[in-house]
Amino acid sequence: MSDHAKVSETKLYSPAKPQTVLNSGSPGGPCRFCGAPLRHTFVDLGMSPLCETYLSASQLNQMEPFYPLHVFVCEKCFLVQLQEYVSAEEIFTEYAYFSSFSDSWLAHAKSYTELMIQRFGFNKGSHVVELASNDGYLLQYFVEAGIPVLGIEPAANVAAAAVKKGVPSLVKFFGRETATELAAQGKQADLLLGNNVLAQVPDLNSFVAGMKILLKPSGVITMEFPHLSRLIEEAQFDTIYHEHFSYFSLLAVEKIFEAHGLCLFDVEELTTHGGSLRIYACHEENRSQSASPRLLALRAQEEADGLSLIETYSFFGEQVKDVKCAFLEFLISARRAGKHVAGYGAPGKGNTMLNYCGIRTDLIAYTVDRNPYKHDKFLPGSHIPIFSTERILETKPDYIVILPWNLKNEIMKQLAYVREWGGQFVVSIPRTRIFS
Repeated sequence: MSDHAKVSETKLYSPAKPQTVLNSGSPGGPCRFCGAPLRHTFVDLGMSPLCETYLSASQLNQMEPFYPLHVFVCEKCFLVQLQEYVSAEEIFTEYAYFSSFSDSWLAHAKSYTELMIQRFGFNKGSHVVELASNDGYLLQYFVEAGIPVLGIEPAANVAAAAVKKGVPSLVKFFGRETATELAAQGKQADLLLGNNVLAQVPDLNSFVAGMKILLKPSGVITMEFPHLSRLIEEAQFDTIYHEHFSYFSLLAVEKIFEAHGLCLFDVEELTTHGGSLRIYACHEENRSQSASPRLLALRAQEEADGLSLIETYSFFGEQVKDVKCAFLEFLISARRAGKHVAGYGAPGKGNTMLNYCGIRTDLIAYTVDRNPYKHDKFLPGSHIPIFSTERILETKPDYIVILPWNLKNEIMKQLAYVREWGGQFVVSIPRTRIFS
């Protein structure tokens, strides 16, 4: 499947029994974009800890805070969203996710850089700014091409890794205020980009308004984020966690950008993160760009799939329950058969899956991760220990559950040696599957 894979013609919902959608009053509070009352449940995943709060051994006997994972959909703008139970400052000031530990993600970033230079002609006289630039995983390739860059990253520990790569990084949260400061300093962007950050912004209006301020008159914005259509079609509920405040369709994101004077002119459908969109935007005053056939086609497809109908969102909760039951049935059967089950990866999505399903070390003995920042710590909620990847060779598990299922091909290639003892791989999304 290519990065330009077409949207499936399958409808986004099936005639299953829906969960109760309408709630009395406004239990979800106001919509973070349009302010309408949130009365419609998309899915309720119960209570869960913050997915990136990995625990040390000394913390295991301490109280651990859990927060609701109750997701709503706005009946006015159709933005799917989670309430802000914990501030972004608390979540992202120090962060455990480093993008450069994924080889396929680095390849994706390098390919993006080459595409942008080729398509828009960015050069040494251009300025590229990335929002949530993480450890410099992407901007390093613009630096190699001799193009001036600036990374804006709120997590100081992660930004430090970017600086070591030669990527100038500003440790700040982005919004109107930061954008105004940078624009006053003459640091507006020819290319303003953000990969998997739009979902992590509680104040969407300030963030998108800030992009309008920081973008040069002829500049281009690109944003990548998981596509709500894929989340629904493939029951990707584990991409829901407290760090992700919003979940976007093209229809919803167009409304948000248009409200702040920005116009979408193109879109790409990507395979990353289980199916993502890359949107292209510019100032609405910039008449040099016109809506591409891809944009028009996807907009029409989402309309046909019912994403502008509140009823479409009512069936997702039942899909999620089916996924949970199937995964638990596999794990319980494996335990009864005396099989040894381990995990691979310690991603946020894995923690949503484990806590929603109530999985602990009785069903998955441990997990491993390439990121040494997580070694000798424990997953939040489940308290499953995290080791280096060498642990797999030492214990030779019968099954390895790949928690970052979106990277399953990369991971199965890395761990090809497990086949020497008959080890097999398991993923739970969109359904439980076993790979030899």
